[in-house]
Amino acid sequence: MTSVPKVWFITGSSSGFGLAATELALQRGDKVVATLRKPAVLADLVSKYPDTLLLLKLDVTQPEEVKSTFATARERFGRIDVVLSNAGYGIVSEIEGTSEKNARGLFETNFWGASYVCREAVRFFREENQPAGGRLIQVSSVSGVASNPGSAWYCASKFAIEALTEALAAEISPNWNIKVTIVEPGPFRTNCPTTNMVIEPIHPAYSDPALPSMRTRNMVSNPNTTFTGDATKFAEAIYKLVYLEDPPLRLPLHQYAVEAVRRKGRHLIDTADTWASWSEDMYVKE
Repeated sequence: MTSVPKVWFITGSSSGFGLAATELALQRGDKVVATLRKPAVLADLVSKYPDTLLLLKLDVTQPEEVKSTFATARERFGRIDVVLSNAGYGIVSEIEGTSEKNARGLFETNFWGASYVCREAVRFFREENQPAGGRLIQVSSVSGVASNPGSAWYCASKFAIEALTEALAAEISPNWNIKVTIVEPGPFRTNCPTTNMVIEPIHPAYSDPALPSMRTRNMVSNPNTTFTGDATKFAEAIYKLVYLEDPPLRLPLHQYAVEAVRRKGRHLIDTADTWASWSEDMYVKE
């Protein structure tokens, strides 16, 4: 790994993956622009790293705030090498039982907010960095690969940002030296299953304990039995990722996520093979 310190721009830095990545990068001697809604919660960290940590208030749902924080980061550190787009939260509820307000609010952060960060990151890497280039890491979820009953709106937001990021990676020119990776963590022990989660009341039609959405609710109510991933080890994987010369477009982290990706892949291949004959005569007769 190079000895030249990198400059990180991290969203959702107050806890979980964002905080773990912030702390690790600082410990390794890098510089970090840590963005979050309430910077005061990391005041002690600033006193420990006064020269290498910049705390900025950011609501990712506000595109002008996203642009201004990137500009402030440039003023302080001159460039940004890594953008870790991590801000987000979850909702546990049945599809029918989710209020429109909560569903739209989730998309404002998990999809639209992430999209603002991604777009500004690419522009910044291309037009502000000298030389041009950078690493964009979008934190998705295993729920962005395989949808889960009881958290469908969260899954939908992650499917959406995966689609956008995949297309973004394909659109950018190789000459810009920008590498993009979608990280798909499985069940890690962060604030997501607890304080960083909205839990809607059970829809009366889905109160049967045997239904899949109820199993999801039970899992979230007992997070330590399922959420076994270590956020610090996640951060170590991300740190290793940014130094890869040829990083993957997608990176599942946690054995649960790896198996979910394998199941989804096998399912898609089996579906294509089984129903391929239906497409043999689907064409306009000239």
